[in-house]
Amino acid sequence: MDPFALSGVGLIIIIVLVALILLRATAFFTVRTQENVIVERFGKFVRVARPGLNFKVPFIESTTKPISLRVQQLEVNIESKTKDNVFVTVPVAVQYVIPESNVRDAYYRLSDPTAQIRSYVFDVVRSALSGLNLDQAFESKDDIATSVERTLSAQMREYGFEIANTLVTDISPDQRVRDSMNSINAAQRDRVAAQSLAEADKIKRVTQAEAEAEAKRLQGVGVAAQRKAIAEGIAEQYEMLRRVGIEATAEQLLLMTQYFDTMQDVARNGRSNVLYLPSNPGAVGGMFEEIRNALLQSKGAEPAFEDAVREGRRPDEGPEGGSTAVGRPAPPPPPRPAPRPQLPDAPRHAQPALSEEQQQLFDRARGLAERFTGRRGRDDES
Repeated sequence: MDPFALSGVGLIIIIVLVALILLRATAFFTVRTQENVIVERFGKFVRVARPGLNFKVPFIESTTKPISLRVQQLEVNIESKTKDNVFVTVPVAVQYVIPESNVRDAYYRLSDPTAQIRSYVFDVVRSALSGLNLDQAFESKDDIATSVERTLSAQMREYGFEIANTLVTDISPDQRVRDSMNSINAAQRDRVAAQSLAEADKIKRVTQAEAEAEAKRLQGVGVAAQRKAIAEGIAEQYEMLRRVGIEATAEQLLLMTQYFDTMQDVARNGRSNVLYLPSNPGAVGGMFEEIRNALLQSKGAEPAFEDAVREGRRPDEGPEGGSTAVGRPAPPPPPRPAPRPQLPDAPRHAQPALSEEQQQLFDRARGLAERFTGRRGRDDES
């Protein structure tokens, strides 16, 4: 073959390849998903290229930057003054989208869409905050967001934009104002806590007082029952003494017996280390003699009492009928009685015999006296 022919074929092939490459770079273009591209011919709108492979006339038609169809967010920080003259910063987030059918209007009708949206947001938020105080502004965040969304939707729809959502994320006053608000809230909570604590203490005190009142009532019932039992016991002892013939001095004997019982209980259960007793053992013996003399006097008075009953006169009247009671003529003074002999010196044959029950009471009193006498002697020796 002619070498010149071969070179001509190669040149043609090279020219075709270069043409294809140039055609691919200038005539074909691709559009990504969720994006649109506007095709212009000498600066005039021709069509909107959809996602995929698209064709344009080289050197005659041109394309614009891709227009996103995704939801976009614009954040606007607005500083405004409330009705009570408090400056606050309100961050507002506006979410907007360009519908696929409104790509042409969104691209050609607004040169700076974000600036236009900011202007509308500033106007709506400042108008809303001017009629609210600080507390109402915090409570009306949703109302402010709804008002901004409604206004922007009506205005931006004419330019091909749709407002998806409007969020008022926060209302931030000055730091000193926030510290004051926190102090007020802390004081209110402290007051509520103090009221709750006072109410709890009141309930506690009332419950404690009711418990103490119930305890005292029950204690009174117990004391009353104890006193009733003591009175019944004393009555039984008095009746027993009366049956054995000790009637005139039964009260003294019972008091003396209770005295010894009390001293014994104090000596056994008392918390004190000091117990006051008569200074000498003879004094305790004197109490023992008093009990014995009372028993003997009651025994000796029985014959006189029986004589008075047989004669039909009162025991306190004399043999002549004279009364010894107060307010009646007193009988002539009786002869002075002989001094009563002391019990230790009295002869045993002159003492009247005691009954078995009287002897038991007598032995009990003597045992108590000897017990206290022995205890006193041990305390003196120690």
